Amino acid sequence: MKVVHLDYVWTDGFEPPQIRSKTKISALRILEDGPAEIEIGPWNFDGSSTGQATTRDSEKLLIPVRVYQVSQVHYVVLCEVCDTDGSSHESNYRASLREYLEKNPENDMWVGFEQEYFLTNEESNMLWSPRGEPIKDPRYYCSVGGDRVMKRGLIRNHANVCHQMGIQIVGYNAEVAPAQWEFQCFAKNALQACDDLWVARYMLSLLAEVDNTGVEWDPKPHKGWNGSGCHTNFSTDVMRNGEGGEEMFTDILNKMSNNHATSMECYGEGNKNRLLGAYETAHWSQFTYGVADRGASVRIPTITKEADWKGYLEDRRPASNCDPYRVVGQLVKCV
Repeated sequence: MKVVHLDYVWTDGFEPPQIRSKTKISALRILEDGPAEIEIGPWNFDGSSTGQATTRDSEKLLIPVRVYQVSQVHYVVLCEVCDTDGSSHESNYRASLREYLEKNPENDMWVGFEQEYFLTNEESNMLWSPRGEPIKDPRYYCSVGGDRVMKRGLIRNHANVCHQMGIQIVGYNAEVAPAQWEFQCFAKNALQACDDLWVARYMLSLLAEVDNTGVEWDPKPHKGWNGSGCHTNFSTDVMRNGEGGEEMFTDILNKMSNNHATSMECYGEGNKNRLLGAYETAHWSQFTYGVADRGASVRIPTITKEADWKGYLEDRRPASNCDPYRVVGQLVKCV
C-alpha cells in the first residue's frame, strides 16, 4: 500500500500567531486509468492547546483551503480554522480577507512580501552568540563569506523547495546583521500571496529543524541592530496601468495615512520596538511617505514615479511576525 504524509497547517490563536501542524498518513487510491487519488478532507485538533478553545469545548475544525506538493509522498495542506458548526473561528483572519475579496473582485491586487528573520541556535540564541557581539558596521548586507553570513545552504534549499511547491520566491539576500536573512515571496493574487507566505514560513522552519536551527520572527530581537520587517509591496490593475496618475497614488497614500492607527494594530506584535524612526524605519506614531525613502512608512519606488506613476507602493510598516491576511486586509481598503 502506498501512503503519503499530509501536513495539515494552520495558525494558532496567540499574538503573534504561530504556525501549527499535524500530519495525517493517508493511503493512495489508484484509479483504473492509472493516476493516484489522495483523499484530503476536514480534520480536527485540540484548540485548548493553541489558544483557540477551552478544555471543556476543545475541538476545532481544520478546513483545507490550498494544497502544496512537497514530494511524491509529502504534501502541505493549508487550512482555515472553524468552529464545529462550520463558522469561522475568531482567529481566522483568512476568512475575513477571502470574503472581502469575493465581494470586491475588481480589486485585482498583486502582492509581494519581503520577509526578514533571524536564525537561532537550539538554545534560541542568535547564531552569532558563541562568537560574542559581532562588529557593527555595514559589512553584512548582501555580503558573502563565512565570517559575515551563516546558513546560506539552508536559505538556498528553502527557495528551491518552495519553487517546487509552486511558491514564487523571487529572491533572497543576507541582511544587515549576521544570521539575519530575507526572502521575497510574490503572487498575482492577494489571497494566494498570503497563503504562500505562511507556507513558506512553515517550510523554512521545517527545513531548519534538520540541524536544530530555529527561526526568530520577532521584529526586534536584538537591541542596537536593525529589526526585522515584512515589507509589503502591492499594486492593483489601475495602479499598474497608470490610469489614475499621481493623483490616484496620493489618494491611496492619504487613505493609508487616515487608517494608520488601525493598521498599526494589525501589523504585528512588538512592532513599536522596531519602528523607532531609526534603523531604516519611520516612527510608529507617524505616517510618512516619499520617493525612494526607506526611512518612511511607505516608499514610493523611483521606477513608479519615472514611469508616469505606473507601478506599486511598498508599505514598510508590517513587522516580521505579522499575519499577512490582516496586513492585506488593511491595504485592500485603501485602493
